[in-house]
Amino acid sequence: MGIIWTIIIGFVAGVIAKFIMPGDNEPSGFILTTILGIVGAFVATFLGQALGWYRPGEGAGLIGAVVGAIVVLFVYSMVAGRRRAL
Repeated sequence: MGIIWTIIIGFVAGVIAKFIMPGDNEPSGFILTTILGIVGAFVATFLGQALGWYRPGEGAGLIGAVVGAIVVLFVYSMVAGRRRAL
C-alpha cells in the first residue's frame, strides 16, 4: 500500500507544485506534470529515508512530496531551458 499511497500523494503534489511554480519551461501537459509530481514524491521519500527523517517503508507526506515535486520541476525547467537555447 506504501507505493500506491506515494503515487496518490505524488499526483496531488504535482498539481500543487504546478500552481506554486508556473512558467514557460515547465511541462504544460497534465500527464507530464503528474508524472513529475510522482517522481518528486519518490525523490522526497528516498531522501527522507536516507537522512533519517522517515523510517524504512514510510513515505513522504504531502509537504515533503510538494517540495520534492518543486525540486523536480525546477530541474526539468533547467534542462528544458538549455535544450530550447541550443
